[in-house]
Amino acid sequence: MERETISLFKVFMSKDVKPLVCETLDSGWVTQGPRVAKFENELCKYFNAEHVVTTNSATAGLTLAYKLLKTPAGDWPGIQEGDICLTPALTCFATTSAILAQGLQIQWCDADRETANICLEDVERKLNEKTKVICIVHWGGNPVDLDRLDAILENHKKKYGFKPKVVEDCAHAFGAEYKGKKVGTHGNIAVFSFQAIKHLTTCDGGMMILPNAELLRRAKLLRWYGIDRERKSYNKKDHRLENDIAESGYKFHMNDLNAAIGLGNLPHIDGLLQKNRANVQYMTEQLSGIDGFDIMKQHPEAKTAGWLFTVRVAEKEKFVEFMTEKKIMASQVHHRNDGHSCVAEFQTSLPKLDKLVKELLCLPVGWWLSDDDKLYIVDSVKEFFDASISG
Repeated sequence: MERETISLFKVFMSKDVKPLVCETLDSGWVTQGPRVAKFENELCKYFNAEHVVTTNSATAGLTLAYKLLKTPAGDWPGIQEGDICLTPALTCFATTSAILAQGLQIQWCDADRETANICLEDVERKLNEKTKVICIVHWGGNPVDLDRLDAILENHKKKYGFKPKVVEDCAHAFGAEYKGKKVGTHGNIAVFSFQAIKHLTTCDGGMMILPNAELLRRAKLLRWYGIDRERKSYNKKDHRLENDIAESGYKFHMNDLNAAIGLGNLPHIDGLLQKNRANVQYMTEQLSGIDGFDIMKQHPEAKTAGWLFTVRVAEKEKFVEFMTEKKIMASQVHHRNDGHSCVAEFQTSLPKLDKLVKELLCLPVGWWLSDDDKLYIVDSVKEFFDASISG
């Protein structure tokens, strides 16, 4: 029997989803309604967080994050024209698109070759009085060193009088942990993806964790044009007519069908994470110490979400060809964003990333791998390097 290709990604859909979706379809309420509210409540419990709001995508959540930060609050001056967002170039273009959508200037930061995350030394070098936001991506579900980043930004505050805001792109990192707390609950604006191939899927969707009640209030308004959907205030003459809209927003809300899928899948998330983490550990133990094959390091006080198993391979093109012949998917996953023509004006030198992308690859590590799949992947990697040595 011919072996099927071992994929990097697979959609998880619980059997619990179908009855919830059918019930929603029959309810007569399929847009944002009671199931969205229930899903958000369950997410609050999961993260032990008070200020959770869902969206129709992570891209929407990221776009909304920068919109929220335009408003001054306390010693925060707000984002103004010409202000800068430091961001990694190694990410899905959604990260970059949201920054551009709110008129921020992009300043790319180099990559950490040991983790594939943003290089914090480069962040520190590039901070100046125009830097308002730092966007970080927890690559593959492997958390950035948040304490070190916070210390860097505290120094910025001493120098310039305000502390830049951090937006955490947690698209890869649902369930990841940093120093005993789930990623997304460390006081920043954090945005998660529920797109099809993520650990937790609603087919498409996203969520934001906000650091305070005021940002939550505005996010709930702005995800639906600026209209108060909770009906705390409404037009007394005609309930179909909204009251005054103080701040213009978007059509970014989740609907009850997506929420029903999320409610069916969420109870299974810990089991999926456990399998992914066990697979990461197995691959790491079996493949460490191979010359020319370097596994990305994890923060010693963090737990990865294990969404990707990222490595550096010296002979990248030959390795991909070999693994393809073996029917094992190997991919860089995301193209570096700074090469696109729409961001040509922000071009800068990123020597660490230049070197990293020549070697960067991800191998299958997901919950769907059988013991035979894992052994086959390990044996195939070793076979490639044995052949390279003998050749």
